[in-house]
Amino acid sequence: MASLLKLSTALRRPTLLAGSRAGSTYAAAFRTALSNEPATEVTTLDSGLRVASESVPSQVATVGLFIDAGARYEDKNSNGTANFFEHLAFKGTTSRSQAALEQEVESLGAQLDASTGRDQTSFTARCLSKDVPKLVEILADVVQNPRLDDADVKRAREVILGEIEQVDASNLREVVFDHLHSTAFQGTSLSNTVWGPSSNIRSIKADDVRGYVNSHYKAPRMVLAAAGDVRQAELEKLAEKYLGKVESTFDGKAPQLSAVRFTGSEMRVRDDSIPLAHVAVAVEGCGATDSDALALSVASALIGTWDRTFGGGVNNASKLAVASAHDKLCHNFESFNLTYRDTGLWGIYFECDPLLCEDMLFNVQNEWMRLCTMVTDGEVERAKRQLKTRLLAQLEGPQSICEDIGRQVLQQGIRVPLHDLERRL
Repeated sequence: MASLLKLSTALRRPTLLAGSRAGSTYAAAFRTALSNEPATEVTTLDSGLRVASESVPSQVATVGLFIDAGARYEDKNSNGTANFFEHLAFKGTTSRSQAALEQEVESLGAQLDASTGRDQTSFTARCLSKDVPKLVEILADVVQNPRLDDADVKRAREVILGEIEQVDASNLREVVFDHLHSTAFQGTSLSNTVWGPSSNIRSIKADDVRGYVNSHYKAPRMVLAAAGDVRQAELEKLAEKYLGKVESTFDGKAPQLSAVRFTGSEMRVRDDSIPLAHVAVAVEGCGATDSDALALSVASALIGTWDRTFGGGVNNASKLAVASAHDKLCHNFESFNLTYRDTGLWGIYFECDPLLCEDMLFNVQNEWMRLCTMVTDGEVERAKRQLKTRLLAQLEGPQSICEDIGRQVLQQGIRVPLHDLERRL
């Protein structure tokens, strides 16, 4: 239990940084390389739809439609509708049957994907760069003209209910994070799960999904993003051609995010039939555009991620990892910084023996306090480098770049250039 306390003397020793001149030269070259990365171009059409792209020298491209629609825009009666539409989106349109749609996509060698979150929904296609115009047309058709017949709704309902049961039984991490949100933001829309309650799924009908799409899928709430061998001017023409008829006005008041209220509280769900305890602890963070967002990400990187299958546990740079490996406090842990449009959650998730929960929490609390009182410049520098590595690794290839463009442009209207992000860090 006292592992972190035993390490306190060593933590006070300053970290020696060798090769400062070589490091300075490398840092300058690194910044130059980032500044030479292609810029993300963003254009807003007359309808309010935003078009964004980044030219990447690749024969493969990713194009996607990103929409301000997700669990946060639902109430207790409609929660789950956004995810329901995700399961119906590729079941055919008014002009394409499901079989025709699938054959067309497969003949192009493309891959379609859809994802629903709390803040936004996305529909993406991975294809050859030369096929981007065709995939834009297909995605536009899927979003604007979904078939939504009763038979498809019935089948989707059965699939979703089965997936909810599977998640509850085998994906305890996701269950814990749903509980975390419902506790931290209780009484607000951010407490909604993406899946929605089973009672809602059983009652959702085609008209409910159609009404949700008609209310939220408006041009000012949409971004068409692409990454690959694409040109912004050509993408704008495609947007005008295939998405020009998307309405820009709302019937009544436009959907708005409700106010968020963080409630510091505790929820414990005990199940002695499973071998490990799954625990998440968090405090209120900040929104994605807040000036403190990067600082919290660095703090999260400083605590780090660890699994007992990793090699060199007792020699890990993370002090919490050293304590966990030395005293076998947990099987794994991960520090996280979840950011939404206007708030966030900063904390840690871990899996451990049920009898060691208090010991692990004791060490977590000590590590959090150490961030406020004893952390060294060397540790912060190491965390910043690890964060840079992770952020850059996540942007390898057109698919991850496209998803990053869509997310950022939806949240803040622009995509922060990599060299600017590095400067802030």
